[in-house]
Amino acid sequence: MASFAKLDINNIVTTVVSVVNEVLKDSNGVEQESIGIQFLRTLYNEPNAIWKQTSYNTVGGVHRLGGTPFRKNFAGVGYTYDEDRNAFISPKLYNSWVLNEDTCLWNPPIVKPITYTQNRTSALGEPIMDIYRWNELTLSWDLINS
Repeated sequence: MASFAKLDINNIVTTVVSVVNEVLKDSNGVEQESIGIQFLRTLYNEPNAIWKQTSYNTVGGVHRLGGTPFRKNFAGVGYTYDEDRNAFISPKLYNSWVLNEDTCLWNPPIVKPITYTQNRTSALGEPIMDIYRWNELTLSWDLINS
């Protein structure tokens, strides 16, 4: 299946749909984004709709199955398509977070700590990782499972 994101006039994703790969193939059997776009415009009777193909397997500019990453991130409703970066970018969660230009993901101004709860293990005997939540007021990570 191929996925496509419909954009509004501000390049905000309003819909994400899947299309059978066979629909995208040209006369030589090669998949073409433009064929998928034309199919969706016809299907929804919206000849001027803006559609961009997106990859379910791409996150942070990496294809999780080892394939070729496509447009940095899988599109979601509310994401922005950035033409200059040819990337889908999620809404910014916090004002202090900054966009990583390589991944097109939002990063906190300080790295999240990785700590483990002392003297506690899972049913398999593995240490239990602490849970933190970002605090925008203090610009820090708060431990929430102590």
